[in-house]
Amino acid sequence: MKKIVCFGEVLRDIFPTHKKIGGAPLNVALRLNSLTNNVSIISKIGDDENGELIKKYIDEQGVNTNNLQVDDALQTGEVKVMLNSKGSATYDIQFPRAWDNISLTTNTKEIVKSSDAFIYGSLVARDTTSRDTLYSLLKLAKFKIFDVNLRSPYYTIEVLNYLMKEASFIKFNDDEIFEIGNALHSQTHSLEQNIKFIAEHTQTNSICVTKGRHGAILYYNNTFYYNSGYKIDVVDTVGAGDSFLATLINKLLKENNPQNAIDCACAVGALVAGSEGANPTIKTEDIEKFIHPD
Repeated sequence: MKKIVCFGEVLRDIFPTHKKIGGAPLNVALRLNSLTNNVSIISKIGDDENGELIKKYIDEQGVNTNNLQVDDALQTGEVKVMLNSKGSATYDIQFPRAWDNISLTTNTKEIVKSSDAFIYGSLVARDTTSRDTLYSLLKLAKFKIFDVNLRSPYYTIEVLNYLMKEASFIKFNDDEIFEIGNALHSQTHSLEQNIKFIAEHTQTNSICVTKGRHGAILYYNNTFYYNSGYKIDVVDTVGAGDSFLATLINKLLKENNPQNAIDCACAVGALVAGSEGANPTIKTEDIEKFIHPD
């Protein structure tokens, strides 16, 4: 069992017909917790009904909420989710919200110092207070995992560059790595060469790029590992990348088998995309049966 801290937004996803509790760092935390890790979330909710519902839900799932702060001025985060005919999501993210105002405390510093892994994203760095807190915690963490989530207009190349250079491991999707590579003047159109370009630019030799239904590429200790994806009838893509990352990190922290890690991660991502919402229950036997149906 690993001690893992996830930092960033917690919120309610507002779908056209229903509401779900989410936020990328929370989705990652919930999946890591289901994979038998000791997981904590550092975030902030408002002093409102949505905040109460989120805290109750996280507590019920067994994720540590001792560093889930409460803001008496800003509301709990909400995101309006729009799904196209293929289940792909776009997002209308409200600003400002409580998770923009995460404070640096003695407790947050101590829990990050003692963790085996610290996972953070780019969206939480959209405003000053949470960004400053993140920058301070990055100086304390041993193993830092950067989950890139480009949500326009809430990022700049300067902030992304800093967050990448602080990371021990970076996860992109294919659109994101090409956009960032282009902004940093990469001269190649090859996915592998862009991965190597980012690795050299950031001095980070562990990078993963997801490719939707076409699987993912993992660059780990200067070696490429591939999975070409699994067929699934997509319900919605919300949280699929988060569960992919959680599964990948869980495997890499516990086993020395990068190929198995990316195979399992792609399977879990597909299973989430084939279910409603970001955090469906997925058992170990479900994963094995999906990868090896016979």
